[in-house]
Amino acid sequence: MIGAASVAVKDVRIVYVLLDGIGDLPHPSLNDLTPLEAAYTPNLDMLARTGAMGRVISVGKGIAPQSDIAVFNMLGYSFKDGSYVGRGVIESIGCNIDFRDGDLALRGNFATVDDKLKIVDRRAGRIISPEEAKAVCNTLRDSIKFSDKDASVALEPTVAHRVVIRLRHAKMKLSDKITNTDPAYDKVDGMGIAKSTIGDMYVQKSEAQEDTEQARVAAKMLNEFTAQVVQLLRDHPVNKERMATGKRPMNCILARDSGNRYPSVEPINKKHGIEVGCIVDMPVEIGISKVLNMKMFKGGDINDYEEKARVAAKSLDKVNAVYVHIKGPDEFGHDGDARGKKKNIEDIDRRFFGTLMQELKKDTVIVVSGDHSTPCVKKGHSDDPVPLLVSGSKIEQDGSARFTENYGKRGRLGLLMGADVLPAAIKMVG
Repeated sequence: MIGAASVAVKDVRIVYVLLDGIGDLPHPSLNDLTPLEAAYTPNLDMLARTGAMGRVISVGKGIAPQSDIAVFNMLGYSFKDGSYVGRGVIESIGCNIDFRDGDLALRGNFATVDDKLKIVDRRAGRIISPEEAKAVCNTLRDSIKFSDKDASVALEPTVAHRVVIRLRHAKMKLSDKITNTDPAYDKVDGMGIAKSTIGDMYVQKSEAQEDTEQARVAAKMLNEFTAQVVQLLRDHPVNKERMATGKRPMNCILARDSGNRYPSVEPINKKHGIEVGCIVDMPVEIGISKVLNMKMFKGGDINDYEEKARVAAKSLDKVNAVYVHIKGPDEFGHDGDARGKKKNIEDIDRRFFGTLMQELKKDTVIVVSGDHSTPCVKKGHSDDPVPLLVSGSKIEQDGSARFTENYGKRGRLGLLMGADVLPAAIKMVG
């Protein structure tokens, strides 16, 4: 594979679309088709007929990745040396929380638990208003007191059930070598890995993973934080109101993916030899964009697919490639809603890809893939490969007729690793 910098910059025009959690498996509610196979997607199918397909293992064989490390890989960064800083740090950067080396940042989920800390819902029904999240976080900031007077916590609610936690100690740098309190995820070399979640799950006690005071103090702080959250939110007015209206209480915060240092990575423009911009919405993708020094373009709200398409097309007047992250499919996968995922894919095809194809110049290459699979039958991320499509007038067609998992399996691009996708697309344009 040639280096990206060897391609004439003026010849590169790429729209790189990652559909969050798009990969799936056959589902009984769809006559044993995947949501992609069952969906009516005339625009994606047209792109498939004028391009070539393959499949992608975004992070590594046997790894069911979280979106953060998956997106980094799909942008060309593999972190094979184990240097990844963790999702907590990336999200703290994405939501502008005060973070410095030696702090401990974690991603949190507002969750619903019973009196025995059995997890009823990892996302507290998923329906959480900004006002509810803000009120709860204000209470926690004002009320949490650690046994160590030098310990403190900062909280920042982001979107729906998501929250960022930052622990700080005034006299020491905290270690990130601690276990999660969220039982659905493990951490390997700094990367969050989805675990099999069959059976009942309970809030876990955080444990130090190394024999140091910094790790023991960090684990103790997280455990004290968790216990006080449960106590303070048990009878919180927000939860009384939620339960009165039939909603699940947000009475716990599950924490995962600790990190304690600011990332240092090569800027994406330098790495690939072209100017790369992005259209992103979620704190984790915003954090990635900031870390990689990508130019960010505003594309409306998270579901404004037409505006994202128009902005993506226009952004190519300023950059060579634009990465667009579309969130929708992943949430339906987590909820096990195959029909909902199918309808969301149809919505994206009509509103985003339909608009994009009208707005783009003819010499632009469109690359479509996903960050990971989120099969509805598993209700979580999996290690299944995601389909890959590279389409445009410069691309040799391979006879693909639809953007689906099966056509990806048969496509001439074969099986790629996530970190190779963008360099391969740049090479194909050249």
